[in-house]
Amino acid sequence: MTFMVPETNRIREGRQGTARNSGNNGAFLFRTQPGRAELFAVASDGMGWEHVSVSARVRCPTWEEMCWIKGIFWGQEDCVIQFHPPSSQYVNVHPNCLHLWRPIGKKILMPETWLVW
Repeated sequence: MTFMVPETNRIREGRQGTARNSGNNGAFLFRTQPGRAELFAVASDGMGWEHVSVSARVRCPTWEEMCWIKGIFWGQEDCVIQFHPPSSQYVNVHPNCLHLWRPIGKKILMPETWLVW
């Protein structure tokens, strides 16, 4: 499935603002449920990767929130990944931010399903 951005959630003004003609690049704001934290996402599709960073103001996003965001930007059957790089290559610009990645035009190698359960 194709990488897609939710135009209704695009931030259009201010420092993070972008217009529709920015394509899959921009910042987006989400509220998962009433009374829950807002999630801020930044999406891009350059240099061979589709990428969405997801953050909440006072905590890291939960597994359920990351799954929900993944389903907004990609299809339910698409495979995306979170990396845990070597310590020497670790970058932490925002303490409450997690990232989803998918290489463009390449299949992600996955273990057999029976190995994961």
